[in-house]
Amino acid sequence: MVTQPPASGPENASGEAAPHITHPVHAFGGRDMDLRTELALMAIVNRTPDSFYDRGKTFALDAAVNAGVEANRNGAEIIDIGGVPFAPGEQLSPDEERGRVEPVVREVAGQCLATISVDTFHADVAGACLAAGARIINDTTGLSDPDMARTVADHDAYLVITHSLARPRTSYPRPQYDDVTREVREFLGRKAEEAISAGVPPERIIVDPGLDLNKNTLHSLELLRRLPEIASLGFPVLSAPSRKDFIGEAVGARREDRLPGSLTTAVLSALGGARIIRMHDVAASRQTLDMVACTLGWSEPRVLKHNMGDENTPEDIFDTLDGAAGENRQSGVA
Repeated sequence: MVTQPPASGPENASGEAAPHITHPVHAFGGRDMDLRTELALMAIVNRTPDSFYDRGKTFALDAAVNAGVEANRNGAEIIDIGGVPFAPGEQLSPDEERGRVEPVVREVAGQCLATISVDTFHADVAGACLAAGARIINDTTGLSDPDMARTVADHDAYLVITHSLARPRTSYPRPQYDDVTREVREFLGRKAEEAISAGVPPERIIVDPGLDLNKNTLHSLELLRRLPEIASLGFPVLSAPSRKDFIGEAVGARREDRLPGSLTTAVLSALGGARIIRMHDVAASRQTLDMVACTLGWSEPRVLKHNMGDENTPEDIFDTLDGAAGENRQSGVA
């Protein structure tokens, strides 16, 4: 049963046990990634006029496509494209949502090697976008559409199951939990079983505890501290902390000032067992995750010149780094 914690995986350089992932190798960004020792970056592209952070910056079709391609150039293996925010607001019909998202999926999939994810809770939208080139459906409502899992299964795609409580686009002002981590873990395990019963292979399931989604700041911080309990389900864990309100409340920062807190939370997520990190600020996030991997002994430094026996000026080192950047970046443009 997926609700039972499996044994831990291999140790990292610090001697800590990595999370056990039942099916650790996945093709993201045009290459095979071993999520026991690699961190995938999921970039956010919102084709919405009312997203909580960018406020419509990528609502125009060309802006959304360019943002997706540029995110891949900057190191994101996965591009998550959404047409409807999670936050309470006006309902959008599936046809309108599909009209926003499907053209972006088709264009970005044709222009770069990134794996395309679509943030939707409508099975009809999911099916159309999977046919257009998406490989992941990121359902932030935990399968509120009863046809979602079957639709994903029919396309042999990945399914991100996220914990949340409210109906789509509705408010939930005072969520209550006796033990938020236990309840989130049980929810994700139960929904994973439902997805498997509907035909989604276990190796196509990703789980997300839903930081900030129908949770107050104390709930999200508790989940972050106890993320290894979510990882013990055996599925890859996605963490989506970027610019969220729990970070703002924790450190007293407005959305535009939350990058340091977001990057710190990305590091804490990785150390807690998350292997897919969903972020707005792609270049900074890629460097942060690469530093985590290098520090833990999962990857080698890009360049080794400093105090290695030869006389080098800082300019020599940076010239080498500039040349190595493109060669060592694992994702790239088609």
